[in-house]
Amino acid sequence: MWFGWSGKIRDAAPESDSETSVRLQTIGNIQLATLDLNQQDYDSYYLGYANDVLWPVFHYRLDLANFDVRFAAGYRRVNQLFARKLLPLLRPDDIIWVHDYHLIPLAAELRAMGCGNRIGFFLHVPMPPPLIMAAIPEHEWLMRSLFAYDLAGFQSEADVTHFTHYVESEAGADALPGAQLRAFNRTLRVGAYPIGIDVDEFAALAQDREGVEMFDRMRQEYSRRRLLLGVDRLDYSKGLPQRVHAFRELLANYPENRNSATLIQIASPSREDVGAYDDLRREMDSLCGAINGDFGELDWMPVRYIHRNVARRRLPGLYRASRVALVTPLRDGMNLVAKEFIAAQDPADPGVLVLSRFAGAAEQLKEALLVNPYDTHGTAQVIQRALTMSIEERISRHAALMGRIRQFDVHWWSSSFLRDLSAAERSDDREPVLGHSADRAS
Repeated sequence: MWFGWSGKIRDAAPESDSETSVRLQTIGNIQLATLDLNQQDYDSYYLGYANDVLWPVFHYRLDLANFDVRFAAGYRRVNQLFARKLLPLLRPDDIIWVHDYHLIPLAAELRAMGCGNRIGFFLHVPMPPPLIMAAIPEHEWLMRSLFAYDLAGFQSEADVTHFTHYVESEAGADALPGAQLRAFNRTLRVGAYPIGIDVDEFAALAQDREGVEMFDRMRQEYSRRRLLLGVDRLDYSKGLPQRVHAFRELLANYPENRNSATLIQIASPSREDVGAYDDLRREMDSLCGAINGDFGELDWMPVRYIHRNVARRRLPGLYRASRVALVTPLRDGMNLVAKEFIAAQDPADPGVLVLSRFAGAAEQLKEALLVNPYDTHGTAQVIQRALTMSIEERISRHAALMGRIRQFDVHWWSSSFLRDLSAAERSDDREPVLGHSADRAS
């Protein structure tokens, strides 16, 4: 069963909880259980606490966070609603896997209602260092809530270290054998489970009709160019302005790339009702226009900037036609574009992955060319190295990267997490784990 928000917003709040109904439907062998949110809860829970507090703080952007106390109340209220609606659907032997920062306190709310099932949590975004985490007024409540789970999974070892340091310094946690932490009168197992992709499925897409057509079209249209590619959501965590600045420096410092290299930057619309994204869109429009105006020729535009979605079935062909992929976020939990690019390549003539050291994927993908996206001069130098890399080095690096994403694919990710959740020792005490901070947030 998949349980969660339907993505729909009701016009008005229900007069009673019973009016918030769960809709059940079956798609294939999966049962979907969804419920709507009212406008107030959407504003405070999703736009407010999830996107205006947790997202910026977890991506180290305290300057963009809005610590409005009403947001915390809405976040707690919606997680309580989810717990009340999920609990009657559960069977005693069900294993519950909760995903991401929107639902951190869900297990604590379920435990308070008597739920004794095994519950695991996976954080898809980065875990910030303790001092950044402590900037959230409700930080103690949030981290205490994680101890209601039996297993907490993170994308990288760095994330595990940050969480461990937080609970040791802020809560006096004890490290126990078996990757366990003891705090708040409960024991929690923690681990790094870097998410992967279905390598065979994505590689097969490159051979499907739409993938092949995209590859042939790009190779024909850019037969005299070398393509650099960025595929991202339009988000301030992705380092898009820094990437464009680095490309500009590449053209300025290595003039042989003029009339030769073209950057295709896809920036899919994202959270357009959040103010910071309007500013980013205007900045990207200005930066890309300035490069084309300063360096472009009648028959060559340095940057092709696309602010819309590109169909997933066409992406493998676009990846395969590109000499260099630029995956340079300022901070990212994992970034699966890096792995998709590797999977789509021709092993006899692969492209080169330029990867931010601040992406979770950098822990695994050591054979990529790692960069500091804040260092535009250094990034430009690495891009030049990627464009001039020998075929022998490209093949060697790609073979190592391909082996690693095959070994740690999405099937390894899910099976290893669920195996460890099933094996996690249960905490005997069932004391409430919400604490006083939760009361202040309600």
